Amino acid sequence: QVQLVESGGGLAQPGGSLRLSCAASGFTFSSYAMSWVRQAPGKGLEWVSDINSGGITYYVDSVKGRFTISRDNAKNTLYLQMNLLNPKDTAVYYCARGALGSNDYWGQGTQVTVSS
Repeated sequence: QVQLVESGGGLAQPGGSLRLSCAASGFTFSSYAMSWVRQAPGKGLEWVSDINSGGITYYVDSVKGRFTISRDNAKNTLYLQMNLLNPKDTAVYYCARGALGSNDYWGQGTQVTVSS
């Protein structure tokens, strides 16, 4: 059974940083692209970033240069390093299996709040 468990969310000040983790199990992690998706309060899903099995990354313009997606296949873990956070980054962040727009399994999400 596929499991994706996010952690690392919390409260950050504008300009601050957080690092999210997603622990994956129940499938061959190294064979799959992985994504981060977020949902701000009252808003729809926004695809944020993905990384393919070869380590090639993609970011939407709103986070490019601030966020870094990475993976450790030996640990079956996906990461999202978030720097220069602003209040518009406030959202529930989900990790999901597959490239952006091709996601079949999702984690439960972790809350990120950016506020003074």
